[in-house]
Amino acid sequence: MGIQALLSADPAASHVGAHWATGLDLGVLAEVFDEAITIAIMQRELAPQLLASIAAQCAAQPWELAWRGVPDSALEQALTRSMPAPQHAGELIADVRLLAEAVACLFDVDAVGIRMRLLAGAMCPRFHCDNLPVRLVTTYSGPGSEWLPEQALERAGLGNPEPGKPEVVRDAGAIRRLTEGDVCLLKGSGWVGNEERGIVHRSPAVAAGQQRLLLTIDPEF
Repeated sequence: MGIQALLSADPAASHVGAHWATGLDLGVLAEVFDEAITIAIMQRELAPQLLASIAAQCAAQPWELAWRGVPDSALEQALTRSMPAPQHAGELIADVRLLAEAVACLFDVDAVGIRMRLLAGAMCPRFHCDNLPVRLVTTYSGPGSEWLPEQALERAGLGNPEPGKPEVVRDAGAIRRLTEGDVCLLKGSGWVGNEERGIVHRSPAVAAGQQRLLLTIDPEF
């Protein structure tokens, strides 16, 4: 089945909350076009072959890939050059290309911007909102990104700390975390009509000795 068919299919076992949507296949990502939705999450369990490919790339020092272009064989070649264990990277490279093609198809763009990083610490540990239209995020290994339902946050607290500024988190018990392998689209404040409602999220804490393999994909509008 082609990317277009996967994205246009009705999402299996989908659920729509106040401003989020979850499902078990790529079709749920299209829910991000709903005006009310600020985060769309595809929940998935990674296959054993993909897990093995991921583990091989995590048995190394922190590394990073930054790439922009059409998600075709050129992307696969760039990933192969960047990964520390390219001989075991086939399954992971195929998955990255699939997600990059999905972003390009969903937002009708030719090119995407990709960053893939093996991290040893939290990259953005404070809750924040991205000033961009939309971003795909998935954590292949390690703890997933955390996000706040609208009712659990105080937007006046966002930004740099200042005397008298309220706390961003109203209810710490309401913090949601993506699981390893989940794929989400985060709608930012740069999305027209969503300027005051960008999803608020942060990088999770990473324990000593733990690593996190993170992929982000931005459509190049």
